[in-house]
Amino acid sequence: MKIVLLSGGSGKRLWPLSNNARSKQFLPLLNKPGGGMESMLQRVVRQIFEARLTESITIATNASQRDIIINQLGELTDIVTEPERRDTFPAIALATAYLAFEKGCSADETVVIMPCDPYTESGYFDTVRTMAQVLKSGTADMVLMGITPTYPSTKFGYVIPEPSTQSGCAGAEQNGNPNRAGALKVKRFTEKPSVEKAEGLLSEGALWNGGIFAFKLGYMTGILRKYINTDSFEEVFRNYGKLPKISFDYEVAEKAQSVAVVPYNGEWKDLGTWNALTAALDYHTLGNATLGPDCTNVHAINELNIPLFVNGIDNAIVAASPDGILVCDKEKSEALKSFVDPIATRPMYEERRWGTYRVLDNTVMEDGVHSLTKIITLKAGKSISYQIHNHRSETWNIIEGEGVLVLNGEVRKVKRGDVVTIPRGYKHTIKAYTQLSFVEVQLGPLLTEDDIDRFDFDWSSVDNR
Repeated sequence: MKIVLLSGGSGKRLWPLSNNARSKQFLPLLNKPGGGMESMLQRVVRQIFEARLTESITIATNASQRDIIINQLGELTDIVTEPERRDTFPAIALATAYLAFEKGCSADETVVIMPCDPYTESGYFDTVRTMAQVLKSGTADMVLMGITPTYPSTKFGYVIPEPSTQSGCAGAEQNGNPNRAGALKVKRFTEKPSVEKAEGLLSEGALWNGGIFAFKLGYMTGILRKYINTDSFEEVFRNYGKLPKISFDYEVAEKAQSVAVVPYNGEWKDLGTWNALTAALDYHTLGNATLGPDCTNVHAINELNIPLFVNGIDNAIVAASPDGILVCDKEKSEALKSFVDPIATRPMYEERRWGTYRVLDNTVMEDGVHSLTKIITLKAGKSISYQIHNHRSETWNIIEGEGVLVLNGEVRKVKRGDVVTIPRGYKHTIKAYTQLSFVEVQLGPLLTEDDIDRFDFDWSSVDNR
């Protein structure tokens, strides 16, 4: 079995902790077994490996999320990066092309598509295994997981199965496990309904569509070839724009001739709002935050170094990060997404494959020169790319650790207390021997993250000195 996790999102629903560089699945807000914190993505990957479903996970994502995935997971997974955002069908098509044409997987290989951020438990992954059994039995071209609804939601799509007395599918024995109910033939799909319609759907035995699909690899590559007739991953990547910008549900699942659904009735939560997320947390404060005695059902999460004190309010989320401060009634947090665009600025905190950076100050001087100050932290053994900037100069003040700097071909060691000046147009890179932190001050008429040209650099020529 090969598992593909879909990672996307615009980072608006859990603002100010999330932003367009750090969507909700990357926020380290969940307690990890044995201590420490983990993100939704890290939790799901851990659970997949603990369930021994597969030895191979591929994450389908966009370019802006690649670095943070590497930072959080290292080399635990493969990453397929779409050249442009085009919805779930193209993303899944590209990932399956990678498995078939780059990894050489068999056309009979079972592929399971999953979101990267469900909050769930072991029975969910047992149901994934059942889906693979149903697919192997040959009774369906595609198998879905249907989440047993707990209320008539308007947020999810629905899968309506045929009555179980008429349409049981092979390969899904009960084995005494309530999470492994028999597979059912899918009658139809319905997208997010009104409350009234959702109530009627529940009376028909409808299930939430949780976005989990299983199919044989050859089934999907056959669909892919209708748009791009090739056996080359590079060819699919180059012609990505030819794939229709449409969801996988619309383009594949709802058009499939034979679809089965396996019900799952265990714990499953979409932690996509502050109200839903805080209900799953087993703490009320995180970071430098304190709640007074006159608070009920309040959560305070603080990523800043300054103290946060909350008192005299109920049913609220208070969250502070370099991107902003939120004080909101939990029940009103579902509407947050619509308010973020007018107030959001550039991401003030980002995770990269080499470490992290946080923006400390962003100022325009009286003469029009822009100044941007960051604190940058590199993990031991990591380095930034060999690069130049065309519109800015930089000054680095090393405040922690030791490393080696390459500036226009000259190599020198750096340590705490050293100051490095990098004129505009100078090639430069730095590698951390130990964890290395420095304050970077950028000056120039234009300060953007895309003001960068990268060059190849062979670190072995430096490391072997």
